[in-house]
Amino acid sequence: MPKIRNLDDLRKIREESKDLTSARSGGKKKIIVGMGTCGIAAGAREVLTAILTELDKRGIKDVAVETTGCIGMCQYEPLVDIIRPGEPRVTYGNMKPEDVSRIIAEHMINGNIVWEKVIGRTD
Repeated sequence: MPKIRNLDDLRKIREESKDLTSARSGGKKKIIVGMGTCGIAAGAREVLTAILTELDKRGIKDVAVETTGCIGMCQYEPLVDIIRPGEPRVTYGNMKPEDVSRIIAEHMINGNIVWEKVIGRTD
C-alpha cells in the first residue's frame, strides 16, 4: 500500500477504491466496511483491500462490497458488517487483514458467525 503524501494521493486511492467496490455491486450478500477517518486511521483501507483480494482469490462474484462513513463506534474500528439474505446483520470489530479470510470462509460462505469478533447484531 503506497503512503499518502498529499491530497492528490488520497484522491487517487479513493478513485481506485471506487473502481474496486463498484465491481462488487449487485450481490444479494453484502459486506460493508467503515471508512470514516477513524476507520481509515485504524487500518480499514487494508481490511477493505484484503476483503476484495479474498473475494477475487475465491472467485466469489455474488457479494456486494460497500463503504460507509463513521457510525460512532470508533473504539471498535475497523468495522465490517456482513449481511446475508434472511439473516441478521452482523458487525465485526477490531478487524485486521489477517481476520478477513476466516470471516469470508466461515460467515460469508458457510453462514457461521465468528463470535469472538462480533460487536453487534441486528435481529
